[in-house]
Amino acid sequence: MDIMLDIETLGFRPECVVLTVGAIKFDPYSPGVEPHSGFYQRPNVDEQFALGRTADDSTLDWWGKQEDSVREEALGEDGRVGVSEFAKSLNKYMVGVDSIWAQGPTFDFVILENLFRMLDVPVNWQYWQIRDSRTLFKVIGEPRKSDRAEAHNALADCYYQAIGVQQVLREIKDFRNE
Repeated sequence: MDIMLDIETLGFRPECVVLTVGAIKFDPYSPGVEPHSGFYQRPNVDEQFALGRTADDSTLDWWGKQEDSVREEALGEDGRVGVSEFAKSLNKYMVGVDSIWAQGPTFDFVILENLFRMLDVPVNWQYWQIRDSRTLFKVIGEPRKSDRAEAHNALADCYYQAIGVQQVLREIKDFRNE
């Protein structure tokens, strides 16, 4: 079983504040099997600032231009969890996975690893487990887009990216079998 991971943040640097984290389990080689068992948490922003994490002005401006519902989901205070609790929950969620996908792992994983280091919590993944869906989509071609209501929701992004990986890998398999 693999996982697709996505984060929303207040910047691009490794030490930026993490707003939301989504992950979803899926079998990349079984396009008929829906991604399932989603993980979605919103780490406490104030705790992250207290740790010395940062926000980028251009990213704050960008969030300010998003729809109210998108902005509230990312930036709102309701439903936040403690940062240490979040790190332990994500590590537990990832137990036993084969590979972990992201849209550009030099963003998501670098930021999360930096946060975990600040918390003195080990990460529950190895460098050789990381997969990049953005590169797969660029090399093979973008998967068919489906109608999406949510934008910049980490869990929704994971779902659609996992479906995209399944589509592309099915097309590769079909091509190889021709």
